[in-house]
Amino acid sequence: MPSPINNNLHIGTADNAAWEATLGAVKGAAKWGTLSALAGVGAYFFSPIFRGLTLQFRVYLWMCPTTIGSMVEADHRLRKYEHFVRAQQRAQIEDAREAAFLAEMKELEEWERQKKEKAAKAQS
Repeated sequence: MPSPINNNLHIGTADNAAWEATLGAVKGAAKWGTLSALAGVGAYFFSPIFRGLTLQFRVYLWMCPTTIGSMVEADHRLRKYEHFVRAQQRAQIEDAREAAFLAEMKELEEWERQKKEKAAKAQS
């Protein structure tokens, strides 16, 4: 039986997966970047060591969590998308199997009906 997955409307294309990962990366960068910026502001007010750092190093300390957060959220969102695509593919396969089963059952019922008709004709 041919795979029913080949006829879907590009549900799991690489472009869709890339968009999901990109959206996750933007969301992660915004979330973690905001948190690291707030931590930097707090460190500036409460830590004399942080105040003594150069601007470049402060920006570096802000960018590290932003980059890590971007990667983590992109990976998380991509995994969720993969799970979604696999669930849809499983559903399509199950639907195709059920349709094939119902068609086979209908065909068997038709054969049984024809067999009963032949037996009824033979008796009369």
